[in-house]
Amino acid sequence: MISTQVLSTQTLVIGWLIYVPVVLWAIWRAPWVELFSDTRRQHLLFGTVFGLFLLWLVRRDFEGGVSYHFIGLTVVTLLLDWPLAVVGALLAQAGLVLLGRQDLTAMGVNGVLLILLPIAVTEGCARMVERAQPRNPFIYIFCSGFFAAALAALLCVGAVLGVLWLDGLFVMPFWLEDFVGYLWLIIFPEAFINGMLVTALVVFCPEWLETFNRTRYLAAPWKDENKDL
Repeated sequence: MISTQVLSTQTLVIGWLIYVPVVLWAIWRAPWVELFSDTRRQHLLFGTVFGLFLLWLVRRDFEGGVSYHFIGLTVVTLLLDWPLAVVGALLAQAGLVLLGRQDLTAMGVNGVLLILLPIAVTEGCARMVERAQPRNPFIYIFCSGFFAAALAALLCVGAVLGVLWLDGLFVMPFWLEDFVGYLWLIIFPEAFINGMLVTALVVFCPEWLETFNRTRYLAAPWKDENKDL
């Protein structure tokens, strides 16, 4: 998460120009009729908002104006699908702003880098898996869960560092050249948390996952009757 003091005015404006239209598009695409008529979906949405809010509160703040926290949006995207994932993350982000844990002016940039980017990565991985139509649920768990979360974390870190480097207002640490070795400390926990939650949902509550095709993954294995002859 980035504070306003290390971002230029141009970057802040660009962040809002990207974030607001995508949020409005997500609100337009969200299944509000199904949401209001299904209490299960309502509980899932409110539960994920509260979970994201608590997860983002657990973070490490650095003196330079940058803080680190787990993202957790891979499992949320698979659970709610991308429109409600964007809406839920926006509500959790608004809660941080109200508590003073995030700058209102930097809400657009943080939304693009730490909300829209991981949701887009997860949605892209989930669509690629669905296009391949595998029958093994472990492919869904690994590709849409573990791999998507790891890739999202990697791209988010790279995007954040890129924005800070382009603005030039943040003093890069002298050990940044050795930062590649520390990426595993960021990627692996993010992949593990999201992957284990996705695994638990597939095993115990597959009907909660909007992106999980229960008909294909959990169908009885195909049996070749000719082999019995």
